[in-house]
Amino acid sequence: MFAGHVGAALAIGRFGRRVNVGVFVGAALLLDLVLWLFVMLGLESVSIPSNFTRTHQPEFVFPYSHGLLAGVLWSAVAGATAFFACSDKPAFRWRAAVLVAAAVVSHWLLDALVHRPEMPLTDGASPMVGLALWNTLYAALGLEALVVAMGLCLFVPGCGLSRSRSLGLTVLALIILAFTVIGMTVAPPPPSGLAMAGTSLVTLGVVCGMFCWLGRHPRAGRA
Repeated sequence: MFAGHVGAALAIGRFGRRVNVGVFVGAALLLDLVLWLFVMLGLESVSIPSNFTRTHQPEFVFPYSHGLLAGVLWSAVAGATAFFACSDKPAFRWRAAVLVAAAVVSHWLLDALVHRPEMPLTDGASPMVGLALWNTLYAALGLEALVVAMGLCLFVPGCGLSRSRSLGLTVLALIILAFTVIGMTVAPPPPSGLAMAGTSLVTLGVVCGMFCWLGRHPRAGRA
């Protein structure tokens, strides 16, 4: 689930027009950013199973990034950061904080739909959850495409961005969806978990940066 997280961020951005939508995209991808950083540090792990070419599903041990308790804590951290980073009126700061926290939580909820039961409620010894929608691959990809389409339909009309930025944002979301489909169907297995982590961190950084740039409102560019 990659494009789906972007779609959820766009949908949430519909309710926070004054916040750069790149902030919501970064929040929606935060748990994956933490995951790949922790894999690089040896705190969590990802392995490439022998049947990867058939399933395209790595195997994760990720209680600190994708556990339910961890997701709630990361959402609280992200929401608090948004609250204190805003210099506007308290009502706007609270709204921004709640929306950013919701974007983080949306990541866990979407992942719980598609992952096999490997997402812990608390630590690695707790019960695992996951509805394994990836086992029905076309249904999972259809859901992901639907979330992206809904996100674009909710966010783009009335977003206040220039026509070129709105078009660029739409094209970027669709490109991410295309790469998600390729990654889940025909892409070869990565050489190792560490290689996957490094590539994913760079990709997430580029995607967040591009959405932040495209999401700048005209008044922000003149400030």
